[in-house]
Amino acid sequence: MIPQLSQAPGLVQLVLSFLQELEQQGFTGDIATHYADRLMMSTDNSIYQLLPDAVLFPRSTADVALLARIASTERYASLVFTPRGGGTGTNGQALNQGIIVDMSRHMTRIIDINPQEGWVRVEAGVIKDQLNEFLKPYGFFFAPELSTSNRATLGGMINTDASGQGSLAYGKTSDHVLGVRAVLLDGEILDTRPMPTELAQEIGRDSGMIGRIYHTVLSRCREQRALILDKFPKLNRFLTGYDLRHVFNDDMSRFDLTRILTGSEGTLAFITEAKLNITRLPNVRRLVNVKYDSFDSALRNAPFMVQAQALSVETVDSKVLNLAREDIIWHSVRELIADVPTKEMLGLNIVEFAGDDEADIDARVQQLCERLDALIAQGVGGIIGWQVCRDPAGIERIYAMRKKAVGLLGNAPGQAKPIPFAEDTCVPPQHLADYIAEFRALLDGHGLNYGMFGHVDAGVLHVRPALDMCDPQQEALMKRISDDVVALTAKYGGLLWGEHGKGFRAEYSPAFFGDALYDELRQIKAAFDPHNRLNPGKICPPAGMDAPMMKVDATKRGTYDRQIPLTVRTAWRGAMECNGNGLCFNFDVKSPMCPSMKITGERIHSPKGRATLVREWLRLLADRNVDPLALESALAQRSMSLRGLIERSRNSWYASRGEYDFSHEVKIAMSGCLACKACSTQCPIKIDVPSFRSRFLQLYHTRYLRPARDHLVATVESYAPVMARAPRAFNFFLAQPWVRNFTEKRIGMVDLPPLSSPSLVRQLAGHASANMTLEQLEALDTPLREKTVLIVQDPFTSYYEAQVVADLVKLADKLGFRPVLLPFSPNGKAQHIKGFLQRFARTARRTSDFLNRVAKLGMPMVGVDPALVLCYRDEYRQTLGDARGDFHVQLVHEWLSAALAEREPALSGGEPWYLFGHCTEQTALPGAGAQWRAIFARFGAMLENISVGCCGMAGTYGHETQNLAHSLGIYELSWHQALQRLPRQRCLATGYSCRSQIKRIEGNGIRHPLQALLEIVE
Repeated sequence: MIPQLSQAPGLVQLVLSFLQELEQQGFTGDIATHYADRLMMSTDNSIYQLLPDAVLFPRSTADVALLARIASTERYASLVFTPRGGGTGTNGQALNQGIIVDMSRHMTRIIDINPQEGWVRVEAGVIKDQLNEFLKPYGFFFAPELSTSNRATLGGMINTDASGQGSLAYGKTSDHVLGVRAVLLDGEILDTRPMPTELAQEIGRDSGMIGRIYHTVLSRCREQRALILDKFPKLNRFLTGYDLRHVFNDDMSRFDLTRILTGSEGTLAFITEAKLNITRLPNVRRLVNVKYDSFDSALRNAPFMVQAQALSVETVDSKVLNLAREDIIWHSVRELIADVPTKEMLGLNIVEFAGDDEADIDARVQQLCERLDALIAQGVGGIIGWQVCRDPAGIERIYAMRKKAVGLLGNAPGQAKPIPFAEDTCVPPQHLADYIAEFRALLDGHGLNYGMFGHVDAGVLHVRPALDMCDPQQEALMKRISDDVVALTAKYGGLLWGEHGKGFRAEYSPAFFGDALYDELRQIKAAFDPHNRLNPGKICPPAGMDAPMMKVDATKRGTYDRQIPLTVRTAWRGAMECNGNGLCFNFDVKSPMCPSMKITGERIHSPKGRATLVREWLRLLADRNVDPLALESALAQRSMSLRGLIERSRNSWYASRGEYDFSHEVKIAMSGCLACKACSTQCPIKIDVPSFRSRFLQLYHTRYLRPARDHLVATVESYAPVMARAPRAFNFFLAQPWVRNFTEKRIGMVDLPPLSSPSLVRQLAGHASANMTLEQLEALDTPLREKTVLIVQDPFTSYYEAQVVADLVKLADKLGFRPVLLPFSPNGKAQHIKGFLQRFARTARRTSDFLNRVAKLGMPMVGVDPALVLCYRDEYRQTLGDARGDFHVQLVHEWLSAALAEREPALSGGEPWYLFGHCTEQTALPGAGAQWRAIFARFGAMLENISVGCCGMAGTYGHETQNLAHSLGIYELSWHQALQRLPRQRCLATGYSCRSQIKRIEGNGIRHPLQALLEIVE
């Protein structure tokens, strides 16, 4: 039995008093003090881990001003605060102790837009891609780009002065910020904008805090102007944090305090709003994918691409390309970046041209391609091929692959993982190839593997050496390499931080700014934050205070992870290898990952959050000398006992009385998971939450009682066949108000679906071949076997939507096949979801034995529901290993694709059909939609795939009372809007859960695509 884990760090009384007063004074945001919430804020996309005391989620600038005013009182003078955005930083910029102020949950309003003047005003929590989605109908976009654009907030981009692809033309974030609204630590509001220097001087004469800030920045930047101009390198990625160079324009007639705040990493003020300039979308975009025989060739050829007047040049090495080939993302780009038949592609330059003059853009592309052909013919430059992409959707897919490269590197095999710590260095582009050659020699000298990609047009390359941060020796090596990279970068006249901010790397600031300019930074820090209370330890300490700085070799995630035995870390890989890249925070409601995160806005309800909590849970078990692997092994021999029941009852009673156990916080996060499995393919690391969720639930319930609904769900395949013998009687019983009330209030299940009436047996009673026995099948001769298809039943379509199975039988008949309904054999998916893993293993063994026997007949086996069929391929393989056997159950579209392979497509016409894919199917089988489209085309019908996220039902999740509100909310995010604009009778869905959810909410359901095919055929 797992122990009680009550070692969560306590809260400082002063922090609790501050939070209590904040609430009493009218704070409208959220306050989080649970250990789970604090753990979520202890990491970002870096290697570091630092636990805060509490987390605040303000709803407005007024909330931030309130907390700052209270914090400025003498009683709370020792508290420190750190603003935070999307948590995508790679250098720990927003990690700190004290109180985290997270702008990403509620401060997500786009306040105003002026297309005529070309600006938009936003709150700090707006996500970059969210803004561009809003701007697109106006013909604009926010130009600064970054790989985490679907979850990075604009406040975070401003604080780190982020930039990425296209920066050579578009610049950095600071080049597009017209002004900010910031809250100073005394609660005063500071609004910045460009202004005449004379006006700034007048403001600087004021005796208040704002006056002091203006006076300090004006005087220090004016007096040190010559040194600043000399010291700041002449690079596209200039020396940020604080941007002394661009406070004045060239003739110093204009002054803009905004440039001090952009890149300040929350060390000066809370930035709550920003006015941004926006750029017109180019009418024409072209992408040339240039392929090379080596990465060095791609690097050395990049300046030539820039000279061809390209907008941007992105480089990817062979390691990233190979990881992309193994990921679901490659499915979307493999035709656009096709391999060269005769040579291996070991490097890729992605060259973009964009503008409004199509003839001019095409001429530039043609000139480049002609020059590339000439170089290929001459056999120089290492170029082995090229491809042009003119389709805007294809261009976006290529960039999506490039953006995912960051996360993909984290999925490299082995304990050592490519990690960020010196990975956005910037040198003059003409020196990049030589610089990288020395960089590679440095890493090769330590025998390290690494991946590379980046923005070679701006001289920026991301280099991530693979290190095992659970190994103290490799952790120390990281610091030595970091020091060496600093020296190497300085040698080539470059910068250590060209893109991702400083964070824990600020300890190197004096080496790049020089002592004199570093002292100026400290003077500015002192003007804004004299007592070092805003994100202390970052950028620099205030003048006059001997305050410690964060160090590159500070406490890391690996410091805690190494406390977990290697055998446990290996066995719980899904939780342990999350690298924090945060793709699961994607704001796009049409993205299948992660529905619980999208509806709650709480990061504990995300794959990253759940992995973080399980890691800590395993660490706490190790601290108690408890081996979860031994506990799991013992469960196989364990039987039910009265003593065990009494212990679980007692523990559950104490839990209901408020006794703390960190396991309860983990359980809350796990209970919110829909088990859709999108994370197992969409996450770059392939974090399979449902798998480790089931293992956690199994162990959790060795200590605590299960709710009755878990047993009801797990045994559905036992009682559904029995109930289906008298569906009308059971439906009448289940429809009674007192039964529904009892089920909802006492068992925790709501809107239970009625059984099919007439039952499947009744519907197929007169069908000659559908009810053949195995013995009869084995007696069939070869010609008959070739035309026979075996239908594998699942409990949901067979007993609750029998018409679908009956229609599959009819469709097979119409197509000239002999359909046979196999005897029902439980699948066990529901047992796995609820953590009845011992029971699931027994079910899987029995059904595998049955299906392996059937498979020997050599006839195709077909199942209807994607979640159940894919369970045979995934969960069965995980649980049984080789004992699963080699049987293969196909989904309907897989069988039809093969069965109709020789049928020529017919002339398409008529009103189209619209397919809503099941989320598990969409992510595990990304080609399913295209296959269905091709199948319909063979019958002269048009089919369009509709992009939606999760429907919110997810098996039994949507039927559980505690999940009802979230289930309905998830459906509203994308499914409801799509169905409202399409003719319902032409809409189709492959998932039983999806059809069930639509019927529950909309009042009438939609059909399976096989039913539409049957209608077409008939």
